Amino acid sequence: MTEKEEYAVILDYLPYGYPVEKKTNPIAQAIGVKTFALLELVPRRGITLAPKEKVYIGPDKRDKIYYIAGRLSREKLTETAKIQLLEFVEDVVGEHEQKFVDFYNNAQAINTRLHQIELLPGFGKKHTQELLEARKEKPFESFEDLKKRVKSVSDPKKAIEKRFMEELLERQRFNLFVK
Repeated sequence: MTEKEEYAVILDYLPYGYPVEKKTNPIAQAIGVKTFALLELVPRRGITLAPKEKVYIGPDKRDKIYYIAGRLSREKLTETAKIQLLEFVEDVVGEHEQKFVDFYNNAQAINTRLHQIELLPGFGKKHTQELLEARKEKPFESFEDLKKRVKSVSDPKKAIEKRFMEELLERQRFNLFVK
């Protein structure tokens, strides 16, 4: 059973719908806070939504959202939505640092030739090997700790953020963070 979203964060609000479409109904581009699904939401009449606003989209009575129009295709994302998406990803990675540090601590090989860590931008076989050696000694406690102990890694937080964005904006063979 797929996990249902209860809340979404507004990325962009189009009060007159998409400029190229004939329909002029308001639409909001949003991202689910649990599964990170990109969604199109139809607001209730008379409701205006703002970027970064968190709205309830669960099964009970919704105060601001009339219904979920469906998944939002990556191609339809507005420029505003892309900027908001980047800020959303930076916030999520910052707020849940421990979860992402644990990714570095627990990442496994996908097959004999590829490791999960190698899917991160800027990580090749050499960086991955150094990281695996360092985590054998003791698990990383933070991004700072990782940077100190694995000198070749420039910014472990940025690498996660970049990968996260790639998974949201283009199809990937393996997803690490987006369901």
